[in-house]
Amino acid sequence: YDLKIESLRSNISLVSQDITLFDDTIKNNIKYSKLDATEEEIVEAAKLSFCDEFVSKLPKKYDTLIGENGVRLSGGEKQRLSIARAILKKSPIILLDEATSSLDAETENKIQKAISFLTEGRTTIVIAHRLSTILNSNKIFVVDNGEISDEGTHEQLLQKSSIYKNFYEKQIRKN
Repeated sequence: YDLKIESLRSNISLVSQDITLFDDTIKNNIKYSKLDATEEEIVEAAKLSFCDEFVSKLPKKYDTLIGENGVRLSGGEKQRLSIARAILKKSPIILLDEATSSLDAETENKIQKAISFLTEGRTTIVIAHRLSTILNSNKIFVVDNGEISDEGTHEQLLQKSSIYKNFYEKQIRKN
């Protein structure tokens, strides 16, 4: 294959724990992924990502300035903006990089619902240390010291991967 980096990037949406936001309005921060988006498309993406819940309470709604890197928003609100961007972009590949880490339970629940909508029918690559986010994956890769040490479903890895099984048991005991 002779792929260009621009072509690859145009087909991937990233939702990460480290979100880049601009000192601009909520509307423009969502619109960043699709500059020709209509007002309706922006609002629809905001509703599907649960942004509308907090945006509707702001005095200037979608025209509210969020400050440098979204300083006026909570972590969960920033994450929902990131998901709104990805929903608006409608790319066939979704990359979730620790997308639900460091969130409270209620916010994580909303973000999981938004992510479920975002990833439906799309190829999704999930990077996670919290196993609850990957248990239903078609294929899980265990990475150890930068190398893939095993692959399979959750059930298969519990049987054949000591690294995965230990990781799983440590997390289950913590809960």
